[in-house]
Amino acid sequence: MFLDDYKRWMNADLEDPALKTELESIEGNEEEIKDRFAVALKFGTAGLRGVLGAGTNRMNIYVVRQATQGLANWVKTQGGNQLVAISYDSRINSDVFAKTAACVLAANGIKVRIYDALMPVPALSFATRYYKANAGIMVTASHNPAKYNGYKAYGPDGCQMTDEAADIVYAEIQKTDILSGAKLISFEEGMEKGLIAYVGDDCKEALYDAIKARSVRPGICKTAGLKLVYSPLNGSGLVPVMRVLKDIGIDDITIVPEQQYPDGNFPTCPYPNPEIFEALRLGLELAEKSGADLMLATDPDADRVGIAMKCPDGTYELVSGNEVGVLLLDYICAARIENGTMPERPVAVKSIVSTPLADAVAKNYGVELRSVLTGFKWIGDQIANLEAAGEVDRFIFGFEESYGYLAGPYVRDKDAIIGSMLICEMAAYYRSIGSSIKQRLEEIYENYGRYLNKVDSFEFPGLSGMDKMTGIMDDLRKNPPAEIGGYKVVKVTDYKKPEETGLPAANVLIYKLDGGAEVIVRPSGTEPKIKTYFTTLGKDLAEAQAQKDKLAEAIKPIFA
Repeated sequence: MFLDDYKRWMNADLEDPALKTELESIEGNEEEIKDRFAVALKFGTAGLRGVLGAGTNRMNIYVVRQATQGLANWVKTQGGNQLVAISYDSRINSDVFAKTAACVLAANGIKVRIYDALMPVPALSFATRYYKANAGIMVTASHNPAKYNGYKAYGPDGCQMTDEAADIVYAEIQKTDILSGAKLISFEEGMEKGLIAYVGDDCKEALYDAIKARSVRPGICKTAGLKLVYSPLNGSGLVPVMRVLKDIGIDDITIVPEQQYPDGNFPTCPYPNPEIFEALRLGLELAEKSGADLMLATDPDADRVGIAMKCPDGTYELVSGNEVGVLLLDYICAARIENGTMPERPVAVKSIVSTPLADAVAKNYGVELRSVLTGFKWIGDQIANLEAAGEVDRFIFGFEESYGYLAGPYVRDKDAIIGSMLICEMAAYYRSIGSSIKQRLEEIYENYGRYLNKVDSFEFPGLSGMDKMTGIMDDLRKNPPAEIGGYKVVKVTDYKKPEETGLPAANVLIYKLDGGAEVIVRPSGTEPKIKTYFTTLGKDLAEAQAQKDKLAEAIKPIFA
C-alpha cells in the first residue's frame, strides 16, 4: 500500500522540486519509504505536527492543502462570518504553508484574514476573536527541533479546536485526496476577489491595548530603571514583545544578537525551547556581561516565556515555569488587593500537573483556584464558562508549568507577550521596594514550605514508540504500584475515569504518596514521550531534591 502511494507521488507533477528530489533519493529504500507513507499525520485538537518532507507522514504543501480542505468543509457548515484568521511563525515554510491554507480557503469561498508578517499564537487567537472568525490557523511546531513544522487549528472562541470539531475536520480530511482533492486558487486571485485580506493595524493595536490594560501596577516600569536581556529565540516574539515592553517604559533592553531575527534553522540551539538551558545559554552569558536584572526568552511561536533572575550575589538562576506561575499569581493578587482592583470571587486556573504550591498561595489571597487538564484550551474553556455566565472579570490568571501564562480573557491561549510584560513589571516593582524576584520567591517558600517540582521525560521514537507508550500506561492501570521509592501510595487518581475526577477523560495517572509527595505520569499529546512530574516538599531544597531523586530512580524501570 505505502509503495503504491510512493509511486503515485513519484509520478505526480509535484510543484515543490525539493519534494521530488527527496522522493528520488529514497528510491528502492523500503524503510525510508515506509517512514514517509505507511501512515498519515493525524489531525487532532493540536492540529498537525510532523517533520518537513515528502509523503503523507510529513509536513508539506499537500498535507496542508488536504487539512485545509477538511477545515473548509467544516467551516461551510458553521454559518456565521465564513471567515478564517491565519498567522505563522519563523519556522521553515511557515509562510508558505500559511499562504497555501489561505488559497484553499479562498477557493472554497471562505474569507481569510492573514497577518502580513509572522506573529505569535496569542495574535492569532486575538484575530480569530476580533474578526468573529469561524476558525483560526497557526502555522507552527511550537518548540520542536528545526526539522518540524505544524498546523494548529482554533475554534471561533480563539481556543484550540474542541475534540468534536477536530473529529469532524479529520473525517473530512480523510475524504479528501491528498494530491488532487483540495480546491485551489492563487494568493493574488484571492486578494483580487476580496477573499484574502491582511490583518489590519486596528486589530494589531487592539491586541497591544488589551495586553497593556492588564498591567496591575501601571507606570511602575517607567521609573524602576530595569535592565533587561531578551531573546526571541529566532522566533515571532521580537516585534510584539519589544513593542509592549517599550510602551510600558522599559528602555534598557539588550537583544541576544544571534537569536534576534527570525530563522527557522534555529542555529544556536537544537531545541528552541525556553525550558532548556541550551536555548538560554547565550542570553545568560549576555546578562552576566551586562549585569542585567533579568533575562527573558520566548519560544518560536511566542506563547511561552522562560526567565533567569539575578541573585543578590550577582549570579543568575533559571526560574521554573511552576515558580514563575506562583510568583505571578502572588504578585497579581497582592497588587490587585492593594489597588482595590481585585474582582469579587476571583478565579485563577492551573493545569493538574502544575505545582500544588499555587493552591496554597491562592487560598491565602481568597482566590478560587481551579485545576484543569493539561493543554491551555482547558484554561480557555474555564474563561469561556465565566464569560457565558457574565462573570468573565472574575478571571485573574491562568498558568501551566510548561512556561505558559495568561492574565485576562482577551485571548484563549497562553501568551508570552503578557507573560513578558507582567514578569518585567513584577521585577520592576520588587526592585522599587529594595527587593527582588529571588527574594520574593524565598519568602514564598518560607511562608508555604519548600516545594520542588521536576519533570523527567522518557522518549519512545519510531513507528513502534506509540505502541510501547500505550503498553506502559495499560500496565500501570492493571498493576498499580503499592509504593514508589519506599513511600506508600495512598491514593491513585486515574483521569481516564471522568466520574471520579469531574473532568473530561485524559490519559493521566496521579499517585499521592505518604508524606505529601506526588508523582504524575502522562504521555505527551504532541511528541513520542511519557512525562513524569514529581512534587516533593522538604524543610529545605536539599531534602526535597533527595526525595525527588529517590522517587525518580524507583520509577525508572517502568519506562525501560
